[in-house]
Amino acid sequence: MKTKAYLFIIASAIFWGLIGLFVKTLVSQGFTSMQIVAIRAVVSAIIMAGILCKLGFEHFKINPTTIAPLIGMGVVSLTFSNYCYFNCIKLSSLAVAALLLYTAPIFVMLMSLVLFRESFTPAKGIALAATFIGCAFITGAFDSEVSLSLQGIIFGLGSGIGYALYSIFGKYAIRHYSTLTITTYAFIFASISSIPLANFTSASLANLFTSQSILAALGLAALSTVIPYWLYTLGLEQVEAGRASILATVEPLVAALVGITLFNEPITTNKLLGTILICSSIVLLNLPSKKLKTSQDAK
Repeated sequence: MKTKAYLFIIASAIFWGLIGLFVKTLVSQGFTSMQIVAIRAVVSAIIMAGILCKLGFEHFKINPTTIAPLIGMGVVSLTFSNYCYFNCIKLSSLAVAALLLYTAPIFVMLMSLVLFRESFTPAKGIALAATFIGCAFITGAFDSEVSLSLQGIIFGLGSGIGYALYSIFGKYAIRHYSTLTITTYAFIFASISSIPLANFTSASLANLFTSQSILAALGLAALSTVIPYWLYTLGLEQVEAGRASILATVEPLVAALVGITLFNEPITTNKLLGTILICSSIVLLNLPSKKLKTSQDAK
């Protein structure tokens, strides 16, 4: 059963890694980063609400006493994380912002130790370190001069914490709701919180209804948002939050492969090293615990 959950999480990361395909199109149409975040949330919320309507209105039922994790997932994990991420890019660079975003597994692991009493094993520690270094190689943090400011670091770590909290809030939410209900309300609350930050103008709204923008928005919402968030939340039912967050770092690897195959981005030694490190961490996390114990005993 857990093997299927691992596959759900890895599949979600693969779909997340395709996001650049649709974002590039929306940027070329003149949309800002926060406008793309709002478009992503709103279209995803509409798609998910349509699915729930088909399944039955009972899936919309939520209890006010257990609504907090759903609000947290939408407002903090989706809107706040993206807001911090894009501000970090402005204050530093894309490579630095991406690297700080992928501090998320570290925060998930630390929070899970306290909140869910998840164990911290040597395998998790090694996988965590390998994942973080691998992300640094793939995102290009070691390729260019690092430009850092205190404000940029704060925004970058804020994006990582917000991203990490999706796993934490998700663990609480799945105790009360189905994955479809959780995903739907996460996007509804993300829509409510992101629209005021997007600063849409009449011109940008007009651009939204061109054929290119509509296709990109639908692709962004369906393939790189609804499907991966649903799969990830489904995986959280069986997998520890800390382990899930490490598995999800396949995303920058997929993004790098998309860039290489579709946008003719160069294959560098650093990207290859990052790929090896991330894949190794995933293999390590999937080794049976008995094998790990046996190898430790042999030492």
